[in-house]
Amino acid sequence: MKYKLPKNKWTDKQVEEHWDKVAHKYVKENNKVKYAHDQRFRKMLELFPPLPSGAKILNITSRDAEASIFLQRTYPGIRVINAEISQGLMNEAFRLWPDIEQIKISTYSSLPFVDEEFDAIVSLETLEHVAEPVAFLKELHRVIRPSGILILSCPPATSEFPYRIFTFLFGGHGEGPHRFLPSKKVKMLLKDTGWQVLHHEGTLLIPAGPVFLQKLGDFLIRKFQHSIIRELGIRQFYVGKRI
Repeated sequence: MKYKLPKNKWTDKQVEEHWDKVAHKYVKENNKVKYAHDQRFRKMLELFPPLPSGAKILNITSRDAEASIFLQRTYPGIRVINAEISQGLMNEAFRLWPDIEQIKISTYSSLPFVDEEFDAIVSLETLEHVAEPVAFLKELHRVIRPSGILILSCPPATSEFPYRIFTFLFGGHGEGPHRFLPSKKVKMLLKDTGWQVLHHEGTLLIPAGPVFLQKLGDFLIRKFQHSIIRELGIRQFYVGKRI
């Protein structure tokens, strides 16, 4: 049975405007929670299949393009295309990494790539922002080769209240327009748009505080992946395979 997700009440243009507005402080704010921020890249690499030299990877949405740096350091010889909706963030990425490849997109619902162009796709904390999630996931399915792997992360619905508390207390760059979906619904969306869900894992139980405390949270959520605790992790990871 297909899960019918209504179109979100914002536009991709409004998402672009938010990230343009905060681009100047994006890296600075993330560096305040560096261990938690970089966890997305460590887990991404843990979940990635082996990549041969010459593999072409899509990183969407790329923000400051740091995911591509982690990938290329681990897999020399691959090619990463960083696709980003915010020109402000693209400027920041170019300032940090002048040699990266970037492509500006104007909408998540129609991507400027040919069919089956990529060997794998990374989508970290993007699904919750797009105006049309179904169209976005279909586009990712279109541009990846058959049996290609998608590594996707996004916060679950349970993260909304903690996010609001954190933003109230500490500020940060904010999330702009977003909808955090329960992991069950994310998996339904993936299946309905042609993806076989190979893996789902809740991560990042304690996203702030001393690193030893965050590592304790990592241990606990790994131990209780088959309980409700999994859904409390603020970064849910999914591995999808195009079928």
